[in-house]
Amino acid sequence: MLFSAEQVSNGHPDKICDQISDRIVTDFLKHDKDARVASETAIKNYKIFLFGEYSSNYTPNFHNLVKEALLEIGLNNIEKYEIIEEWSKQSQDIANGVDRSIKELQGAGDQGMMFGYATDETKEYLPFPYILATKALLKLREYNLKNHFSILKPDAKAQVTFDYKNNKIDTFLISTQHDEKVELEEIKNICTNVMKEVALEYNLNVDFNILVNPTGRFIIGSSFGDSGLTGRKIIADTYGSAVPHGGGAFSGKDPSKVDRSAAYMARKISKDIVKEGIANKCSIQLAYAIGMPEPLSIWINCFNSEKEDLQNIEKKIRKKYDLTPYGIINYLNLLNVDYNLTSSYGHFGKEYLPWEK
Repeated sequence: MLFSAEQVSNGHPDKICDQISDRIVTDFLKHDKDARVASETAIKNYKIFLFGEYSSNYTPNFHNLVKEALLEIGLNNIEKYEIIEEWSKQSQDIANGVDRSIKELQGAGDQGMMFGYATDETKEYLPFPYILATKALLKLREYNLKNHFSILKPDAKAQVTFDYKNNKIDTFLISTQHDEKVELEEIKNICTNVMKEVALEYNLNVDFNILVNPTGRFIIGSSFGDSGLTGRKIIADTYGSAVPHGGGAFSGKDPSKVDRSAAYMARKISKDIVKEGIANKCSIQLAYAIGMPEPLSIWINCFNSEKEDLQNIEKKIRKKYDLTPYGIINYLNLLNVDYNLTSSYGHFGKEYLPWEK
């Protein structure tokens, strides 16, 4: 009964891209609530590619937004990065189905299936291995900020293997970039302390298997150790593969895209069901067709933990929640969200986000 989940830091190359793309989305919506944005970012070495589609009367200062993101992550030599852009207007074929004169009739920006999930095993209503890996990297982030990245560097990954039969951590793994002058033993001590702090916060065991930088040195990281692209960490963004994923990424998309907004709503519904004691675990699937307001289907799986009939739960969902794109955007206030808060360390489990309340 071992299950594993991972998380990546905000210095991971894919996450650098997510943060740039979501900074662009946030800036568009700050100045134009009707903006339509599909922002993609790719990075390799000192080259950053910005591309995608948008429709808006506002044009951001893309270069300043990129620099802000890089500085916040803690990367060096910001002035060396070359930014290459390729943008076009949103397809009119898509706009015809999405931009309606009556906003309540606004259609979905694309077809697809979105999943939400909640479990009562942690206070964040997220799976143990996923939240432990995430919290460990957040603690590493705090350590790095306190020490000005003099020992460890921004790029890192954590992975937790959890024994559900015995409700204990089996293995805790952290791989982190570091300064070339630092000895591996010092890195192991820092990471081991972080692992144990997180475990104790959740009243869990500390006698787990510990793995820190299994290959040894990890000096070259971020875009110099790998390439990065928006939307490649969709499992780390959600539930650590505890439930299916529809396949659509969140970052870089304005909330008219149901890949993002409906996934947030599905999480909200799942969490409400668990918080209200209707079930101990709940997964919701919402499916949409491009240009159509109402979901094509609602699928519920409570893993046999439900306290009432699933059909009754579905009726409650349909009665309580407006699942049209306009209804979701309005209910969760998605035009006023700072998406920079979602672009690293997961889109869920952060109590200050509207779908987590």
